[in-house]
Amino acid sequence: MTGRTGVVLMAYGTPSGPDAVEAYYTDIRRGRPPTPDQLADLIRRYDAIGGVSPLAERTEAQRSRLQVELDARRPQHYDVVLGLKHADPSIEEAVTGLAARGASDVIGVVLAPHWSALSVAQYLDRAGAAAGAAGLAFQGVESWHLEPAFLDFLAGAVRSELGRLPAGTTVVFSAHSLPERILTTGDPYPAQLAETADAVASRVGLEPDTWRVAWQSAGRTPEPWLGPDILAVIDELAAAGRAGVLECACGFVADHLEILYDLDIEARQRAEAAGLAFARTACVNDDPGVIGALADRVIALADSRGAAVTGG
Repeated sequence: MTGRTGVVLMAYGTPSGPDAVEAYYTDIRRGRPPTPDQLADLIRRYDAIGGVSPLAERTEAQRSRLQVELDARRPQHYDVVLGLKHADPSIEEAVTGLAARGASDVIGVVLAPHWSALSVAQYLDRAGAAAGAAGLAFQGVESWHLEPAFLDFLAGAVRSELGRLPAGTTVVFSAHSLPERILTTGDPYPAQLAETADAVASRVGLEPDTWRVAWQSAGRTPEPWLGPDILAVIDELAAAGRAGVLECACGFVADHLEILYDLDIEARQRAEAAGLAFARTACVNDDPGVIGALADRVIALADSRGAAVTGG
């Protein structure tokens, strides 16, 4: 592996099983253990999707696909590893491992298309700090919310599901909510979600009154989070006499708890109780087109560094 560019592919992480949920939740809460009620509620939601999230398997498949796509373009040039925010291997462990294998430099890619100081920036900062401590140069993919391959995937998924739903269906584009305080700092996260939604709606040919943006999976903290929440939007659509709702969770790129429970169970139940047809578009997971586009982003960053070093 000596001399290769290391690529740390970063994701949120998930507990390995029921026995790991409390430690995982404690890490999310920055070392503060959850209350018994909070822990029981999270375990209940995992139980509802089979006890264990498929996120670990999905993320490894994404890592493997990125390695395949990079090898197809530049054989023997890249070494792709996973670095997780709240599970093992940690971001720091991933970068340290790359250094130990003789990586020449490190590029970071976060499996989240929309940039925020409270999300993507934290991943990249951690990876950059670890790379600096190991004496390695670091670059990161900042955001990819308007990547054409990503938009094409979403548009295809929306078209596919709309064909199964009644006329009068509204498409709702969603992402993970964040604390409202990001609005005071000019954080681009809400605007980037709106840009993704608008670009997909344009590709599909949706009329302005047939789609909207919502937020989901807000944290259980006292401070206000971005809204409107997807459940409130479903209630509004029912009150407005819409026939159905198509959920496109464009802020997520893999099947996990926020998809399989928050949407497939909770949102579906809310919609059906209100008399609305409900469907959800497929997630990216390890789609070759989207992951291939991320491979192209990695190569472009690597080439830009090479040009800078040589003065080209």
